[in-house]
Amino acid sequence: MTPRTGKHLEDTAETQAQVAMLKALAHPVRLGMMRELAVRPDTCACDFTELFAVSQPTISQHLKVLREADLVTTLRRGTQICYSARPEAVASLGRLFTGLAPVRQDGAG
Repeated sequence: MTPRTGKHLEDTAETQAQVAMLKALAHPVRLGMMRELAVRPDTCACDFTELFAVSQPTISQHLKVLREADLVTTLRRGTQICYSARPEAVASLGRLFTGLAPVRQDGAG
């Protein structure tokens, strides 16, 4: 196997952002929230309490973690804050996982 040369992947801004996103998604409730946002964008924070067996303050804390990892966007509607998954963040994670796929060395597709 030939060693890679050049800049280490760990040094890139995208890799650092991906690490932050993966850490944020490493909790079942936050992963569930992102799955919900994939099918129902603009979900209000209060709607998550109906979907998960946790209190509103806990939901708020989980949403804060997702915001800080730049995984979601917010939109204020009166007194409610609605959340959507950031397409750019999801695309970045897609690139990460695509890059983890094994490369076949035998020439087969």
